[in-house]
Amino acid sequence: MNVQRGVELVVGLFVLAGIAALMVMALQWSNFGASRVSGYEVTARFDNVGGLSVQSPVKLAGLTIGRVDSIEIHPETFQAEVRMVIDDQYDNLPTDSFANIYTAGLLGAQYVEISPGGALESLEDGDRITMTQSAIILESVVSKFLFDKAKE
Repeated sequence: MNVQRGVELVVGLFVLAGIAALMVMALQWSNFGASRVSGYEVTARFDNVGGLSVQSPVKLAGLTIGRVDSIEIHPETFQAEVRMVIDDQYDNLPTDSFANIYTAGLLGAQYVEISPGGALESLEDGDRITMTQSAIILESVVSKFLFDKAKE
């Protein structure tokens, strides 16, 4: 009976380790465990943010340089206003930078990608990125394609 108890103990520990690994992966994927970035705040307005959420990454050339701090509806334009916190080491982003909302993979989480412009002046705390491209919603692309095919 001692050998069977030992096997059961090893199997139980293996199952617990698997559950712990799945929890860590789920937290990483959802950005729930992401720490708050200290830096300067910039905002951008989008017509549609899709599935973008607070704590989503802000990237430059594929590298994370900040996080989405808040998403609210602007009371006058009714656009989504996204406030982002950019790490202080990236304090030289040009004022004419472009902000796009992309999806990581086909069904992945959405993030903000910053494409730097060519201006000599840099973004500062409280500035707004004026050139933006909203999220592409897969359902609307498919329905537009189907509607166009039905017209033919």
